[in-house]
Amino acid sequence: MLFIIPLKNRELQLHFFRIFVYMKVKSCKIKIITLGCSKNIVDSEFLTAQLSANNMEITGSDKKADVVIINTCGFINDAKKESVNTILKAVANKLNGKLKKVIVAGCLVERYITELKKEIPEIDKLVGTVDNRKNLKNLLNEVDADYIKELAGERVLTAPSHFSYLKISEGCDRKCSFCVIPQIRGRHRSKKLHVILNEAKLLAEKDVRELIIIAQDSTYWGKDIYGKRKLGMLLSKLSEIKNFKWIRIMYAYPSGFPQDVISVMKHSENICRYIDIPIQHISDNVLKRMKRGTTSKTIINLLEKLRKEIPDIAIRTTLLLGHPGETEKDFEELLNFIGEFKFDRLGTFIYSDEEGTPSFNLRNKIPQKEKLLRQKLIHNAQREISYNNNMKEIEKVYEVLIDGKEKNYYTGRTYKDAPEVDQQVVISKNKKNRNIEIGKFYNVGICDFEEFDLFGKIL
Repeated sequence: MLFIIPLKNRELQLHFFRIFVYMKVKSCKIKIITLGCSKNIVDSEFLTAQLSANNMEITGSDKKADVVIINTCGFINDAKKESVNTILKAVANKLNGKLKKVIVAGCLVERYITELKKEIPEIDKLVGTVDNRKNLKNLLNEVDADYIKELAGERVLTAPSHFSYLKISEGCDRKCSFCVIPQIRGRHRSKKLHVILNEAKLLAEKDVRELIIIAQDSTYWGKDIYGKRKLGMLLSKLSEIKNFKWIRIMYAYPSGFPQDVISVMKHSENICRYIDIPIQHISDNVLKRMKRGTTSKTIINLLEKLRKEIPDIAIRTTLLLGHPGETEKDFEELLNFIGEFKFDRLGTFIYSDEEGTPSFNLRNKIPQKEKLLRQKLIHNAQREISYNNNMKEIEKVYEVLIDGKEKNYYTGRTYKDAPEVDQQVVISKNKKNRNIEIGKFYNVGICDFEEFDLFGKIL
């Protein structure tokens, strides 16, 4: 009878689910630990919504938790080490009687389920990535919870909740020789348009002001549904949803970049003049060995077109340094390009051997010491670029989204900066601005700078 009542209010609907469907009070207290990328954050938020609707208490306290669920990352060596160390710590707490169960999910399980079963048998349940409905149901069953299909699109947001990630697809069809993501997450699967829009509207109702588009490759969206990439169309639809002040695009690969995205970004007020394009390298020799499916010329043409069409755009990139066969000449070409193009934001990884990838079997491996040196040289070059860019920001005024506050200052971001990975605007507290609200926008005048931060005053 409950399911045919036409309830318009989402919160009221969920309230009835809890009253009529889950009368039983469940005392299990669960702590969810999310490791790795923003895609895992989204998966954990869907999981939290399911657990909460089952009257499970979600806690951030180690002392209060009966069960720990660890959503792991298994992408590169450092991430794998962090995941394993987190698991071992939870298992130690279980053996000491501080926990009843340890459940491990995510990418590490997809890659190493056999090894985990053998090496850490104290784990109570291994379930793989929870974006898979079967895995999610298995996880819920382990804590005596039920999967509620009516909660499709519902998430419990991680604080701060004024920005949120919107995952528009799963998996990846790219053949990058260094990457294990297709093995872990499977082939590319676009979410249906109505599913994405429904989820976005639910986020808007939660007063999310900044929507951050993510995927393994966001530019690939729609190809499996429409026969061609339709990210531009999707962005246009999302821009029509009220409440989103900023819509930000992440993980936009340069190969096959859909050109209509440039036009949509140029003419939509709430789509940030910001884009994250992980080029990984600029040397054709290295791009070929990486199987990136593009060339130096194609990458440069795209980057130059973006800056020409949208002069105030902020372009972020990611580089992979020390790939097998990266010669000194290749690296010098990359270093020179970074100095010439001057990316607004830049991050780096150093190559790590990942079994099961084509790069694992390549010859001419770069010594770790040399990889770290090359990373340092890139960081030094970007530090100078960022310093000079920030110097030009003095006396400019930006709309700044306030993310947090400390004892003596607030932190926020301009449209040029994504959370967690880019720089911040620091605003000192004083009598005039002590009532600043987190999650609100304020006009801020830039009055000082450092290499990777700006300092401003509320106007």
